[in-house]
Amino acid sequence: MRHHTLAALAFLTLTLAGGAHAAFAGDKVCALQISASDTMQYDKKQLDVPADCTQVELTLRHAGKVPARAMGQNWVLVRTEDATAVAQDGRAAGLRNDYLLPNDPRVIAATHLIGGGQSTTITFATAGLTKGGDYTFLCTFPGHSLLMRGALRFG
Repeated sequence: MRHHTLAALAFLTLTLAGGAHAAFAGDKVCALQISASDTMQYDKKQLDVPADCTQVELTLRHAGKVPARAMGQNWVLVRTEDATAVAQDGRAAGLRNDYLLPNDPRVIAATHLIGGGQSTTITFATAGLTKGGDYTFLCTFPGHSLLMRGALRFG
């Protein structure tokens, strides 16, 4: 019983901190894929996550050829009201921080910055999302967020 309590506490701690966690029996992991290119575009403007998903496994693929330092792409999920400020604040954080403020509480989930031909996958819990909430995904590489935005629908 103590083992189950500790596992539940670890899950709760990671979920509240916005971190990824290992899947538990009963978790429903929903896989999403999105691509970005050297033309500063995602291939999707909306991603849908069913309400019964407890985790999302998102894979970002950079379909271009330019390296990350010149045309990096990431995928960052925030509440829509925070999108512009997160992108602006990310500029100051620089390339070494994937153009995101370290431990920014406004960031729900984010991939690392990748360059042409690369891909990256993250897993995040949906516990902090609200059904029907207003969520935006964007790229925080400087200047990209104006074109590289979309909506995530949960529920």
